[in-house]
Amino acid sequence: MNLIASREPSETEPRGPREPIASPQQRGMNRVLFLLCLSVLINYIDRSNLSIAAPLLQTELGISNTQMGALLSAFFWTYALLQTPAGWMVDRFDVKWVFAIGFLVWSSATAVTGILHGFMAMLLIRVVLGIGESVAFPSYSKILCGYFPEESRGFANALIIAGLALGPAIGILIGGNVVDEFGWRPFFLALGLVGLLWLIPWVAWTPRRPQPTRIPLSLWSGWLPLFRQRSAWGTALGQACVNYFLYFLVTWLPSYLVRGRHLSMQRMALDGSLLFLMYAIAATICGKLSDRWISAGSSPTAVRKGSMAVGCIGLGISMVLTTIAADRFLPQMLALTGIMMGISACATWAISQTLAGPEMVGRWTGLQNFVGNLGGAMAPVVTGFLVDRTGSFHWPFLITAGVAWIGAFVWTFMIGPIEQVNWHAAETKIPSTFSPSAQTPLP
Repeated sequence: MNLIASREPSETEPRGPREPIASPQQRGMNRVLFLLCLSVLINYIDRSNLSIAAPLLQTELGISNTQMGALLSAFFWTYALLQTPAGWMVDRFDVKWVFAIGFLVWSSATAVTGILHGFMAMLLIRVVLGIGESVAFPSYSKILCGYFPEESRGFANALIIAGLALGPAIGILIGGNVVDEFGWRPFFLALGLVGLLWLIPWVAWTPRRPQPTRIPLSLWSGWLPLFRQRSAWGTALGQACVNYFLYFLVTWLPSYLVRGRHLSMQRMALDGSLLFLMYAIAATICGKLSDRWISAGSSPTAVRKGSMAVGCIGLGISMVLTTIAADRFLPQMLALTGIMMGISACATWAISQTLAGPEMVGRWTGLQNFVGNLGGAMAPVVTGFLVDRTGSFHWPFLITAGVAWIGAFVWTFMIGPIEQVNWHAAETKIPSTFSPSAQTPLP
């Protein structure tokens, strides 16, 4: 099934400079989508590999849980801070080359990790990893918003989320056994060097931008129209909640299963990968169903926001059940957690892509991911601190459940209708020229 479709402007659509939209004759975008899914899988293996190696690495380097939390969160320092510059870059320059350079940096950083010794060297290379990966999600949104219409965008985004989920699943399943058999250093070297092969089809298959983007100076250099949108801050805060529970699990689930539940590395690999496998399956199914409902006439607002609310509420419940469940029920609770993550995650970027439109999607995604990754950066540090102080994972799980419930409230009530903002009316600050789809600016 070819997901590419034409998108002609209506008579009532505001005129002005726009990003070029792909024509129905544009070939090869489905294989580009495949490469995007593969890249996010590599992305999440690379950012979660340290957590897989954490039990052995802590023993070898002699570092505490608090220091381990700092290592796990160091990636987010540069990753979060560079989201807004990355968003501007993919709006301003050819996303093909912006993404290629970022991929080269992060895969090289992964390979170099395997030859390092010492806490400070590890900390520095995780910072470099964050620099490379900062371009990823602004690039995904730029491509999907430009080439996929609303009624196909849910499934396209769900495939990206599935790749995101399969990264930790494959990393834990295969990486856990590889690390147990060969040690953690060969694992990092192989991941980084093999990952670089992805660049060959990316350069060959991805089309160049048809023509330079021509956006008025105040739109590409000024952020005020974006900052005035209540929905932009709603998606940013909602993403912070999503990232908190995602990176709590990505960074600390292996240690929880080995040290908190006393599982072997092999059993940890199976149970941990189950959660992320169910995450991928649920996201793909939910994304496909959401597109069908919208094509059948359902409101994108009800469909997209509804999945976020149901997923976040359910996830909070499953996190509480996981921490109190007996060992024999642990796999079922992990599977339920993965399902709820998939339901909650499949619409996060589809919502933003529709609201932002092709003109501003890079910057909107950058702002959303910047604020969102502040939550991601907090999760490993807070968890490591609490585990050191209490000797238990009980409180980290309960706090994560509370964050998920806050996320359900934000996605439901802080974000307006899921319709594209009229940026030209917002820029000129003439309220009477707002289209019905324009979002209400912050007072």
